[in-house]
Amino acid sequence: MEIKIYAESFDPLKEVQVYQSSAKDMAGKFGATNIFIGTMRDFNEGDDITGMTLEYYPGMTEKQLEKIVAEALRQWPVIDALVVHRVGDILPNEPIVLVAVWTSHRGDAFDASRYIMEALKSRAPFWKKELLKSQAERWLLKNTDGYL
Repeated sequence: MEIKIYAESFDPLKEVQVYQSSAKDMAGKFGATNIFIGTMRDFNEGDDITGMTLEYYPGMTEKQLEKIVAEALRQWPVIDALVVHRVGDILPNEPIVLVAVWTSHRGDAFDASRYIMEALKSRAPFWKKELLKSQAERWLLKNTDGYL
């Protein structure tokens, strides 16, 4: 399991490729890799969005993400998992989050990946501020389903 937080843009597919090729102990053991990539869109709540800032609490955020992945590892036979998350200033079309899960079978990979992503959205300490096309800014609040 690995958790990474970047302040710069990242290439999600390269992250998966590098991680998988460096995890020699996984070779031949997995039959499914589920990859979720979340990107910034240029709209929200009926408004045009030109950018956003994601803030986090260093140390606390990583621990919460590790806890979420550990929960998934207890519920499904996950061989390995990778979570990469962006912070700082983000523009539309840039990747925000990557969740990759390796399992023996596809159903477990889908289920564990979805669990990690949904828990991340609702429980990980990230704060999102959007920059509207009108130049106004707004902070978004989280509820149990993620950002409102």
